[in-house]
Parts: sequence; C-alpha cells; structure tokens
Amino acid sequence: MAQREFLIDVSRLVWRVWTGRHPTGIDRVCLAYLDHFGDRAQAVLQKNGFLRVLSPKRSDRLFALLRRGPEGFRAGFAAMATGIFWSGRGNGDCAGKIYLNIGHTGLDEPTLTHWVKRRGVKAVYLVHDLIPLTHPEYCRAGEAEKHAARMAHVLDSATGIIANSQVTLDEFAAHARAQGRELPSAIAAWISGNQIPEDVRPSHLDRPHFVTVGTIEGRKNHVLLLQIWQHLAERLGSACPRLLIIGQRGWEADMALGMLDRTAALKGNVRELGDCDDAELARLIAGARALLMPSFAEGFGLPVVEALQLGTPVIASDLPVFREIAGIIPTYLEPTDGAGWERTIVSFLADSAERQRQLTMVRGYRAPGWADHFAKVEGWLKTL
Repeated sequence: MAQREFLIDVSRLVWRVWTGRHPTGIDRVCLAYLDHFGDRAQAVLQKNGFLRVLSPKRSDRLFALLRRGPEGFRAGFAAMATGIFWSGRGNGDCAGKIYLNIGHTGLDEPTLTHWVKRRGVKAVYLVHDLIPLTHPEYCRAGEAEKHAARMAHVLDSATGIIANSQVTLDEFAAHARAQGRELPSAIAAWISGNQIPEDVRPSHLDRPHFVTVGTIEGRKNHVLLLQIWQHLAERLGSACPRLLIIGQRGWEADMALGMLDRTAALKGNVRELGDCDDAELARLIAGARALLMPSFAEGFGLPVVEALQLGTPVIASDLPVFREIAGIIPTYLEPTDGAGWERTIVSFLADSAERQRQLTMVRGYRAPGWADHFAKVEGWLKTL
C-alpha cells in the first residue's frame, strides 16, 4: 500500500457522528476535507492528550463509517476501539507529513502542539473565526480563554493556516500582530455548502414564510426576529407570515428560548425546527420570501450562500464577511435596527422593488464551490 502523505484529524467527526447530531457548518467542512483527502490520508484521533495515528487500513475503515453517518456507527467504532488504542502507540514515522486539523479540534490542548513538534509533522489548521475573542459576550463562559489558547497554539505550531474568508484571515493577522507574533504561511479560501440539487421543489406553506438558519445562540440575534414576529402577530393577525427557525438550541440565548417557550403570540406563527434534513432545508429555503440573518458576528455564513444558490433573497446584517461572499445582492441592515428589519420584512411579503432587485441579481450569482477551494489549497500546500 502506497505511503500516505496526509494526516487528517477526524476526532470532531467521530464525536459528532457518535452523538447522532446533524452536522454543523464546521462539520460539513470537515466532511468535505475527508472526502477530498481521505484516500491519501491516515486518520488521527485525539482527546485530552491521548493521540493515535491509525494505519491506512484502519483509517479506511473509520473513514467509511464516518461517511455512512450515525446508522451503525457506534457498533462499528466500538469494534475498532481496542485496535485503535493499542495500534500506533508510537505513531509511526510521521515526519514531513501534512497534518490537517480542520475543526479546531484539540487546539486548546498543549499536548497537540508538543506532538506536532516532536514528530516533525507540518501542521495546517483551518481557522473558522475569532468570534470568542472579538465578541466574547455572545459565547459560553470560559470560551474566550479557550479560544485564545487555540490561536496561541496555532501560532506556536502551524506550518500553514487556511482561513475560510479574507475577513477571518485579516482578523487572525491582526490578532497575531497584537500578540507580537509572526503569521506563518496563510491563505484565504472560501468554503462551500451542500451540493444543491437541480430539481429542488420549493415548499409553500399555508401562508408566506421566512427562514433563519443556525444554532439558537446569542450572537445569531434571534430575539430581534421574535420581537418582530410578536409585533407582526398583533398587527396582522391571521395574515402574519410564518417564521421558521431552523437550528438546534445552543447557548447564551435564554431570552430567545424563553420567548419561544412562553410567548403566546408566537404560537402558530413561529415554528422551531431543530431536526431538519438537507433536502427539507433546501425546499424550505427555496420557498421562502427571504432568508433572515440578523447576526452580530459570523465567521462565514453558509446559509447566505445556500439561499442565493436557490434563488432566495437574503436580508442580512451588514457584516464584512457577508459583503465578501455575497457582494451587493442581499439587503443589508444593522442588527440593532428593529424598525428597519420589520419594515423590510413586511415589504418582502409583497413583490417590492428591493425584493425584485435581488431576484434579478441572484440569477448571476456563482456560489463558491469545493472544487475551487481545493484547487487553491492544493496548490498552496505544495509550497509548504
């Protein structure tokens, strides 16, 4: 069997598939890297200082289990566990291989950087965002300190850094300068979303609907939308459009969750979908009057890309990363401008001039694709 030139860390994917959770945006990026590099890579598993590099044969078995998803994963992984623990304790000869850590996995553990240096691997990390450092108020307690450790370890051990956007790369470069550190070789390469089928049939509900996509957490600003829908329900009665919140419940969102659970005016007007497969998600976005993204901060914004691919207008916060990936197509508003958001949403119930402008412009939208991403990354990896 030919020697494999890459080591790919699949620790995050193992945990996510084991728990049976729907993949997040970061998970989808990890899966895309597994699909692209898997046949040239060995798997790395690590947790709290435990680290193993699997043999090519075991790696292929694990990659196949991960691609298959939750069904049968626990039994299949359990059958491999003893062999994983005892095999590769010395981790073989890894010197010179490129270690790909795509999901921020274990970066707060100093043992990982020690392993990178001791084994002589070329560590390449994909940095998704610096939100816990730039917006700690929207993150769980302790997350800012943990993310500071992640970024410090990246700077300590990286041969190369991939950023998901130029905005993220610029923020990381500024962070490095503030720490008095030099940035290693780095590249910005847009990530991509799901492959959108050509035959998506839009879902049309009993009344017009809007969608917002993402984990229910403080920085996503669901409270703004819930307050708007409470007002719309009082103003419009049975003519109130539906709001579909597609995402699992997260953190720092007590007010939003309280409104969802206890506000009478939202019942029947707001629908929470914590469990939505990719096909249904595409249909719901395609049939929506608009995707709503009132976030205070984002690392990328895959729902914006997916909505534009489906020809659906987007109303979004005026964030630099949204302008980078979507240009002037969306309608941009400040995330604190509740009155402006409400006026715009009501105008999008009809075929307003602004909505028609978006529908015309979106026809020429070209979404970032994985082929472009990996063509750029592969060429850059050769320079390392």
